[in-house]
Amino acid sequence: MSESELEIVVDDPTAPEDDSPAVTSVRIVDVVVSILLLALAVALGYDNWRTGIGWDSTGPQPGYFPFYLSVILAGASLYGLVTAYLSRKEAAETFVTRAQLRRVMAVFVPTLLFCLMTQFLGLYVASFVLIAGFMRFVGKIALWKSLLTAFLFTALMFVTFDIAFDVIMPKGPLEAAFGY
Repeated sequence: MSESELEIVVDDPTAPEDDSPAVTSVRIVDVVVSILLLALAVALGYDNWRTGIGWDSTGPQPGYFPFYLSVILAGASLYGLVTAYLSRKEAAETFVTRAQLRRVMAVFVPTLLFCLMTQFLGLYVASFVLIAGFMRFVGKIALWKSLLTAFLFTALMFVTFDIAFDVIMPKGPLEAAFGY
């Protein structure tokens, strides 16, 4: 067999363009993430130090193990910072291009809105909107198929969690109108 017969190549018409401009480099992302993790480690370390990091007559105090975990996290964050500053290769490497970021945001923004909608409309209505929206706008699926699939999925979720297993899920005004 020739080499071309072993490899299947599928072109994605929605794939990001190769010539899309860079948004940020790997080094900048490494530095920002390391600083955020270092700040988290400092906050956790302080809070656990405040609750007690020593030993008393009954054993370790409540902050003993979490404090040392935050020290390890701080050390790893400092290592990441030093590595990012010393690396010359990562300074030129593109972390994400504009086209790639647009695709990521097409998933992240609706998911964030879903989390916010869940607080006000309940899990089932928010799930219906998320599923129907993703199918219609991201998947380019027919409106009736999107609405039907979203309805069937959320109805199945409702029957499974609320009726069969009696699990308390976040509910909104629609469920309240039906007495749930």
